[in-house]
Amino acid sequence: MPGENFYEIGTADDFLRWAFRLYKAGADAVYCSAGFATVKRLADDAIPVIGHVGLIPSRATWTGGFKAVGKTADTAMQIFEAVKQYEAVGALGAEIEVVPVEVAKAISERTSLIMLSMGAGTGCDAQYLFADDILGQNRGHMPRHSKVYRNFAAEYDRLQAERVAAFSEYVADVNSGAYPEDKHVVRMDPAELSQFMKRVDEKA
Repeated sequence: MPGENFYEIGTADDFLRWAFRLYKAGADAVYCSAGFATVKRLADDAIPVIGHVGLIPSRATWTGGFKAVGKTADTAMQIFEAVKQYEAVGALGAEIEVVPVEVAKAISERTSLIMLSMGAGTGCDAQYLFADDILGQNRGHMPRHSKVYRNFAAEYDRLQAERVAAFSEYVADVNSGAYPEDKHVVRMDPAELSQFMKRVDEKA
């Protein structure tokens, strides 16, 4: 759900509750980078699950950091075996991230899973990029596989400058008396005002 960090959800029961909330909200499938037992638990409850192989940010410690995975025959086989395990526990598909294109294509051709390529070439079933990358919302280092189509970061900078300018002008207008003008306030009917002033003065 919006604002909820799925990396903080720990147990299979937690993932199941989270998954059913997403499914009820209209999701076609849920992403889960937890262990195979958790994926099986979701699949057993008829939740379509997308797993994750290759570079998995939450497991980067085990694969040597934020870099390509599967560049040797041994590590490529580990990815293939993970895909087969996802098949066995009932997953619908898997994101395959920053894996050599040859490896990703070979695996995709040998699995029933829907394979979603993120920096793994065109040999999979679909391409995946974060909206933040597509819209250019990120700053600093951009992953090799990302492609920026717009520069939203510059637009956010422009909007922030406009916010600061607008509030500065408002403060200046208040301090100088330029705001509020007569058009910004409500005036009372003179007869009603006269009655009010008489009565309020009597009470004062």
